Amino acid sequence: MATDKTPAGKTAGPNGFLDQYFGLTANGTNVRTEALAGLTTFLTMAYIIFVNPSILAKAGMDHGAVFVATCVAAAVCSIVMGLYANYPIALAPGMGLNAFFAFTVVLTYKYSWQQALGAVFLSGVLFFLLSVTGLREYIINQIPRNLKYAIGAGVGLFLGIIALENAGIIVDHPATLVTLGHLNLPAPLLCLLGFILIVALHARKIHGATLIGILIVGILGIPLGLSTFTGIVSMPPSLAPTLLQMDFTRVFELSFIVVVFSILMIDVFDNAGTLIAVTEKAGFVDKDGNVPRMKQALISDSFAAMFGASIGTSTTTSYIESAAGVEAGGRTGLTAVFVGILFLFALFFSPLAGMIPAYASAAALLFVACVMASLMSNLNWDDITEAAPAVIAAITMPLTYSIATGIGLGFITYALIKLIAGRFKDVSVAVAALALVFAIKLILVPGG
Repeated sequence: MATDKTPAGKTAGPNGFLDQYFGLTANGTNVRTEALAGLTTFLTMAYIIFVNPSILAKAGMDHGAVFVATCVAAAVCSIVMGLYANYPIALAPGMGLNAFFAFTVVLTYKYSWQQALGAVFLSGVLFFLLSVTGLREYIINQIPRNLKYAIGAGVGLFLGIIALENAGIIVDHPATLVTLGHLNLPAPLLCLLGFILIVALHARKIHGATLIGILIVGILGIPLGLSTFTGIVSMPPSLAPTLLQMDFTRVFELSFIVVVFSILMIDVFDNAGTLIAVTEKAGFVDKDGNVPRMKQALISDSFAAMFGASIGTSTTTSYIESAAGVEAGGRTGLTAVFVGILFLFALFFSPLAGMIPAYASAAALLFVACVMASLMSNLNWDDITEAAPAVIAAITMPLTYSIATGIGLGFITYALIKLIAGRFKDVSVAVAALALVFAIKLILVPGG
């Protein structure tokens, strides 16, 4: 088939403008394939529209407004990634980051959710500056690889304990801190059933497995009085309760700086891992390991953090679930654009999101925890000076109920172990500085 030449000398291709803009033919794809890939990605990550509002509601935020903010942030930021970076990578409020926002920053550090949104926004500003100046690569390279793995795994373990607590599978105990809950009650049993369904469906390569598991156990809870059916479709709730509610009054406090840095670090590492994994799967990485249009992708991600905070949600970031769309044939930003459009349609399903009980969301959290905890397998277990600080970072996140504390103890123990062991070259200036900052913070604010 003949193709028409554009003024720039490019071919319009069989799909016209879309082919020219996204390079569909050049990437061996077409509109239909990109649409199916977008649907696949959406189904694998749509659970966030149910889980994110339930988590942030615990911080005192309006459930309906957070639902709208989640959908709008995912829609706008996915479309920006598609149009600007031309990558088949979708974005939405990140798991782990939302838990850090609600359970650490608000409930443990006693920040208001408005102040927490301010911290998210500033982390996005810093992410943007790091992206445009090239400092991001320097920071990532300065952080020990094992601590990077530990941070990801620790966030997963943190999600795990939150999930088990929300479902009533574990409860507090005056002598042992935690103990087994009452498994003869329907909520914890349905959570475990949901978890089993999600894992089994994922093993069978069924797209939307997490979403299907959430909906099944949510529906099973209706006759048991654990959830109430209020409809499926309606006009979206108001965004007003969370729109532009950021508060920067605590910006000069040390704990605020630690919160911003912790959010930034998690987002940077999570984003780097997602970009590398998805672009490798799509075949974009060259023989030297370089990722094309990396700067555009990073700027898109930093914009997402700022935009999400502005409308009322925790950090919005790239989703590893985008790999499912790539596996389905997505190769360009048109895939991400289709994901964004589907999130806009999701705005009209707020009644469905409102009826999802905590135990159903907990099943999804528990599955995500298992996936993230697998990063521990990448640790260098043969070097105890590398493995020990990483383990400390990972296990103290759930046990102190604080991602920031886990990161801090990881850096502190890493620096001290290396110095006392005489391995001075392993401690970069950046690691030593971070260890010192976290040590000062823990001394001045020992309870959080």
